[in-house]
Amino acid sequence: MTDFSYLQRRIEIETYFDRTAVEAWKRLTSDAPVGRIRATVRAGRDQMRATLLDWLPGDLTGARLLDAGCGTGALAVAAAERGASVVAIDLSPNLVQLARERASSRFGTTSGSIDFRSGDMLDPALGNFDFVVGMDSLIHYQVRDVVAVLDQITQRTRHAVLFTYAPRTPLLAMMHAVGRFFPKSDRAPSIEPLATRQLLALIAGHDQLGQWHAGRTQRVARGFYTSQALELVRK
Repeated sequence: MTDFSYLQRRIEIETYFDRTAVEAWKRLTSDAPVGRIRATVRAGRDQMRATLLDWLPGDLTGARLLDAGCGTGALAVAAAERGASVVAIDLSPNLVQLARERASSRFGTTSGSIDFRSGDMLDPALGNFDFVVGMDSLIHYQVRDVVAVLDQITQRTRHAVLFTYAPRTPLLAMMHAVGRFFPKSDRAPSIEPLATRQLLALIAGHDQLGQWHAGRTQRVARGFYTSQALELVRK
């Protein structure tokens, strides 16, 4: 993919999570005490991860799974414990290193494995997969970039793609607007709220996505965390 908006946003995300926010993200994804707002984000992410894992087969032995935007690796570890051969990739080398360190202390003896990498989830060198999971890794992209990402990922996926996006709600729209007033150096990459109807219409009308249909969907809203999970299944 060479679309400028995707490439530019990818650079912003890598810079933010690898430099500005790595310590905050490390704390958020641990058991360390956090403030009230971040506690709701932590609880929401835990619930969303559980939802996506529930949508995957209980036994993933022999399956190859891509954790696209693996962050600190919690989902990758859970999938590997079910027997999956997981490729866990993230734009931030620092987060990937943290994920690797945490996995080494948590990952028991199972039939699964985890290959942690830093880079782009769209890299064709990653190969083909049975399942792809992208938890909150597309929430910073515009709707047409999201569809273009799905186009590329589904071409290398056999069974299902599970991903999340930020649904367009009044609260998210307000937060998006307020965020523009922060100094540029303090801003996280903005979340791009998507209209579900528009997203589904673009997916249904996309030539290369014609072999896929939308399956289960689930919204998780916990305080300052709101995210919508969607399952794409090969017809």
